[in-house]
Amino acid sequence: MTPEGFQQWLKHTMGLDAASIGPGVVERAVQRRMSASERADLTAYWHLLRTSQLEQQELIEAVVVPETWFFRDSQAFAALSHHYDPLWAAGHPGERLRALSLPCSSGEEPYTVVMALLDAGFPIDRLDVDAVDISERALSKARHGAYGNNSFRGRELGFRDRHFRLEDGAWRLPASIRSRVRFIQGNVLDIAFLPGEALYDAIFCRNLLIYFDAQTQVRTVEILRRLLRPQGLLFVGPSEASLMLAEGFVSAQFPMAFAFRKAPPKPAADIAAPAPRKTVAAIASARPAPPPRALSAVLRPTAPARPAPQPAPAVDESLLDRAQALADNGRFAEAATACEAYLQTHSASARALYLSGLIHGALGRDNAAEDHFRKVLYLEPCHEEALMHLALLLDTRGDAAGGRVLRLRAQRCRSAATRQESQ
Repeated sequence: MTPEGFQQWLKHTMGLDAASIGPGVVERAVQRRMSASERADLTAYWHLLRTSQLEQQELIEAVVVPETWFFRDSQAFAALSHHYDPLWAAGHPGERLRALSLPCSSGEEPYTVVMALLDAGFPIDRLDVDAVDISERALSKARHGAYGNNSFRGRELGFRDRHFRLEDGAWRLPASIRSRVRFIQGNVLDIAFLPGEALYDAIFCRNLLIYFDAQTQVRTVEILRRLLRPQGLLFVGPSEASLMLAEGFVSAQFPMAFAFRKAPPKPAADIAAPAPRKTVAAIASARPAPPPRALSAVLRPTAPARPAPQPAPAVDESLLDRAQALADNGRFAEAATACEAYLQTHSASARALYLSGLIHGALGRDNAAEDHFRKVLYLEPCHEEALMHLALLLDTRGDAAGGRVLRLRAQRCRSAATRQESQ
């Protein structure tokens, strides 16, 4: 038995493409499990793996390293609570809102769904959330509903004071929220995975598809299509947006949320009509970027020096926050003006340039969007979201080879970052 054999087993069992995380991660996980199970060589451990369901679960647990926190990429939850608000509940008497979190990891995402809708005034006694993960260890933590400080990130933590209690050094959710979530151990690749059709009004499947090969991605998208109700929302990760468009989904038109719908049936008279041109507006979504780096860290040595910004740094950040808030509310022209004002008076930053690129894309200004995304990549060559948006722009103008190069570059950057984190 060779290390590649274990990679193939993981691919068949859970769809994991070892290249997406680095083969070394799998090899180290196998070595840890060999040591823990007291198997001297790969052949002996392979025999144990094939005959023990417990050991199969242990190896999967050793490979799966969850990275999640509450309200991660908060625009998705803002879109969810905007769409499924109390008016929706009033207009659908007797109906229950059903949501799915896949994979749910240690529970932060499905619990955030409940908190976001509760804060928006949705009657949570009419909310059911299914949360599925392959890891029983992660599910056990999720069911307990107690979390450390690493599950709370960002500047806006008011939800923690509203919904959590500090008990024995951990933040614990009340039963009223925990009871809305049903945790299920499952594998999306199982033939009997969640039987039935059109079960969910909202599905969160974020940053799972990036770990699959192309064939498994398509297979999983079809499962998600089956599970999503006709007018439901499917939320994916930023690097998965172009895949959703390629597989026939359409943007739900929530800026910066990565939300998609099933494409509506075409009228018979329009079947032969050419498909509408896709633009960045179709996937204008982003997570809040880190604060700008120092000028010396991002500009060429030969670049002319800019005058020091007059406003204080806190004011600079609030200006970009305002631009993002305007974009979140569909006020793209005003958001573009705010970004341009910032860029004319302050040092270049990846956050400002990326946000400006998204806004120009939403306005249909593809050339300006491309220019801003390329400037982002000059400052941060491995800015994954900029790479993926730029790849889509190249695709829409017929440069499929250029788009493919950028997506491969994004994959290499992600793999390198994963390897560095695992060392």
